Formats: sequence, structure tokens, C-alpha cells
Amino acid sequence: MKMKKLASAMLLLGTLATSAVQADKWHMPTPYADANLPTQIAREFAEEIKANTAGELDITVHSGASLVKHPEIPRAVKTGQVQLGEVFIGIMGNTHPVFKHDNIPFLATTFDDAEKLWAAARPEVEKQLDKDGMTLLYTVAWPAQSLYTKAPVNRLEDLSGLKMRAYSPSTSRLADLMHTTPTTVQVPDIPQAFSTGIIDAMITSPSTGVNGQAWDYLEHFTDVRAWIPKNVVVVNKRAFKRLDDKTRQIILDAAAKAESEGWKRVRVTAAEDTKTLAENGIQVAEPSAELMAELQTIGDIMIDEWKAESPDDVGAILSSYR
Repeated sequence: MKMKKLASAMLLLGTLATSAVQADKWHMPTPYADANLPTQIAREFAEEIKANTAGELDITVHSGASLVKHPEIPRAVKTGQVQLGEVFIGIMGNTHPVFKHDNIPFLATTFDDAEKLWAAARPEVEKQLDKDGMTLLYTVAWPAQSLYTKAPVNRLEDLSGLKMRAYSPSTSRLADLMHTTPTTVQVPDIPQAFSTGIIDAMITSPSTGVNGQAWDYLEHFTDVRAWIPKNVVVVNKRAFKRLDDKTRQIILDAAAKAESEGWKRVRVTAAEDTKTLAENGIQVAEPSAELMAELQTIGDIMIDEWKAESPDDVGAILSSYR
């Protein structure tokens, strides 16, 4: 009897060991800290996949650019250095103009319009990602991007000559058109960049301001709501195809849930974080009519420039959206 129990125990241990060997360990770098909504969604996405595959696919989320620096994440996924990753869509704007669609000022400034713009852009984005060996899984939107400064701003002239944070090709162009100097600074480095004078102003979400405690180094938030950008989560196409049909479907189902949750929860996050800025002493103000008119003119210029970069692809997005 004892021999039978011993044999059964050894068989069970052998089965568990085999399962552990067969389990896939995937790595998912993301550029943002754990307090950010996109990172929270990413962790929930990974946990759901692990649960629904009974641990056969275990995805480790590496937050805060701790594994791969933000600009390098697309290449890391494309080459198979990591299996999947999260990246701000606009950061890929130099590879193809379709990735700039949600970095164009005043093209889509409400969440409803941003969802419509994404529906129009998604087929073109998927096509370009596929060419680069990546498959789209889901997106998470940010709150609308607004203006942070040390002094109040009522017109573009108030910004002239300042050093403006840039984080994508489109935001660099915007800084130029605003007569400021574009300076590339990634999210984790924002507080130090302001404190040391590397930048004087930025356009970003209320969430980024709250997570970076913007009240420690600036005083004003002008709620221009210029555009609503997104992060995209992509998977290496070869790694994805190597999975069995059931596991792929589990990933796609989890991705659909993550995208739905992201669009729902970002609406709440935007209001809460704007309130938090004010509660911590930042002057939250509506923009003047003069400033909005000047910014809208810049938006029109950037839409025309964007369309000229790739008339067919961008034209298709604009026609579908409008």
C-alpha cells in the first residue's frame, strides 16, 4: 500500500514538473508606473490570461520602463526580444503617419470622438503593425492632453521661447508651431526635468501630472483638452502564432475586455485626477478664447501636414472618421 502511495505521489510530482516545464513565461514591458491606469489594466490582463490558461501562460508585466526603455519597446517586440509590450502609439509616428492619428491637436477632443477616431484608424494601424511583425491586442486611452506651466497662459505669446516637453514626433512639431523649443523627456524624468530647468512647460494628461506630483514644480494647468492619445499593446506575431487556438482566443478575449475597461475607466480617471491637481494647489483654469483660437489654427495646420505625409492612408482614416 505504501509503495502504491509513493508511486502515485511520484507520478503527481512528475506531472507537475512537466507542466511547469511546458508553461510559457512571457515578458511585457510597459513605460508607465503602477499607479497609472494603463499599467493597472495591463496587470489585470496578464492575471486573467494566467487564470484562464491554468498557469500555462504566465505574463510578467515590467512597469516603469524597468525592462526596456519606452522608445525601444516596439523594436523589442518586433525582434522577439520580448513577446509583447505596451507603447504610446504616437511614439511610432516616425515609422508611419497612421500612428500619429491621436496626436493631432483638436481632431478628436472628447472620449466619444476619440473612440470614433480609433474605429476609423484601427484597420490602418493593424495593417502597419502586421508589416512590422506585430499583432494588435488592445488600446487604453489617456485623459485629454492639457497645458502645464509655471505661470498663467492666456495667449501663445505667453509661451514663446519656453522649453516644451515633447514625447512624440507630433508633439515636437506642435512645440515648434507654438514657438517653443521641443525637448524630449520621458514620463519618469518629468519632475527632475522641471526642477533642473530642462523644460518649462508640457502638454500631457491630468493623470501624468498627478502621478508625478506636478504641484511640486509648477503652478498652472490650463485645460485646453487638445487631444486624447492612447497606448497600444502589441504581441510578436510569430510568438502569437506558435500558441494553440484555445490560448490565442483566451488572449484575444482578455484583450477585448481590457480595451473596454480602459475606455470606461479613463473617463472616471480624468475627472478624479483633474480634481486632485486642484486639491493640491495647482490653479486649474479654462483656456481663454484667444488661446483656443490660436491652438485651433495650429491643429488645422497639423491635420493638413499629416494628410500630406500619406494621402491615401491618412485620407482613408479622415474620411471614415468624418
